[in-house]
Amino acid sequence: MKIKSTLLGLAAVLMAGMVQAQDGWNWPSDSEQEAKARELNAAYTDYMKSEQYVEATKPLNWLLVNVPELNESLYINGTKIYDGAADAISDEAKKRVYQDSVIALYQKRGELYDNEAKWIENKAYYGYQYYKSDKDKLKGAIADFEKAMELNGTINYQLTAAYFDLVYRNYAYNKAYTPEQILEIHDKVQAMLAQAEAEGKDVSSQKGTLEQLLVAMELIDCDFIENTMGPKLAADPTNEKLADQIFNYSVQYKCFSSDAFLKALEIKDNNNPTFATSQVRAMRYLQEKDYDKAEPVLNKAMTLAENDAQKAEVKFELAKIYGAKGQKSAARAAAKEAAGLDESKSQDAWKLIGDLYMGSANDCKGGVSRAKDYSIYIAAYNAYQRAGDNNGMAQARQRFPSKEELFTESLQVGGTINTGCWIGETVTLATRD
Repeated sequence: MKIKSTLLGLAAVLMAGMVQAQDGWNWPSDSEQEAKARELNAAYTDYMKSEQYVEATKPLNWLLVNVPELNESLYINGTKIYDGAADAISDEAKKRVYQDSVIALYQKRGELYDNEAKWIENKAYYGYQYYKSDKDKLKGAIADFEKAMELNGTINYQLTAAYFDLVYRNYAYNKAYTPEQILEIHDKVQAMLAQAEAEGKDVSSQKGTLEQLLVAMELIDCDFIENTMGPKLAADPTNEKLADQIFNYSVQYKCFSSDAFLKALEIKDNNNPTFATSQVRAMRYLQEKDYDKAEPVLNKAMTLAENDAQKAEVKFELAKIYGAKGQKSAARAAAKEAAGLDESKSQDAWKLIGDLYMGSANDCKGGVSRAKDYSIYIAAYNAYQRAGDNNGMAQARQRFPSKEELFTESLQVGGTINTGCWIGETVTLATRD
């Protein structure tokens, strides 16, 4: 996979701490050796300054072999020199020798100086550059990144994509991880990026690269979430970290119908409820027609709503629950509240009210006056009219009383009548014919 430019141009990160000289020089006690060491030390630094890196390796190599403890600057500058020499030549075998020398310098530096935490990230990134396509050697670079995390608690956010690319390659080449381990690593890196973002860093590129790599691994789908992650959460329902993983991946991969998602959602909503978690949880219960579970969760969502639009959504869903439970008067009241809170809910609310009226024929039928019994359809028609529901209006009109029925009861078109029953509306009489 082609990794974004995030992984390039990190010279400033790699070269941090480079010096030409330091305190603590250990010149040879033999005068001739000292003179030669001083001469070659000056020679290699001159070559380095003029970017003649291949030429610089010769005097540097003598110093590394004969006076390896001369000064730490040999190792600091040496990494730049051998890396520059590798870039300067085209012969792949020689290039690899120089690259291996960079890593060897870091290893020797670690043996001589107790400051690995300062440079282990740089070693890891050099290893990434050199060995990312080598299925065996890339493991060393991964180990260095993980050593950096162990020593420093994190890695530079700019290097996170390189690290995860190595994990991706190690999985592709060597099947080195289980899917669960990959997800654990991914979450750990995401946490680092979240911290960097909180500090004002732009981590969008790194996040994008991580997600590209995760998708490319084809680890996660709805079956994996349900059948692999779900049973683990069922066995350990107090595992909030796993619940967060399942929730986030379910949202990312649109696996909203799984039992694992619902379980994770319940845990999140119980422990750290938000309007969104309570609302979505209630919707899942509504899909399953589990109204007794949905109602209290919606009432909780009402307390968490941040604006009238959200309150209107909750009220409308409550109206549907009340209607389904036969609490029609409460359903109408909630629907009207929803319409009052948010005008955009008005059409849905009045259609629901129209449906409630239409479904009340048997409940409200008195059997004494056809005009009165059929007047509920006029009320329904009026509700559908407010909803702009032409189909509902047409269906309701078909059930209006006839002219003959009004005449028989000494009633006239244009007169009024109260529907009675729970509807209790006074409507203007009209006929279907």
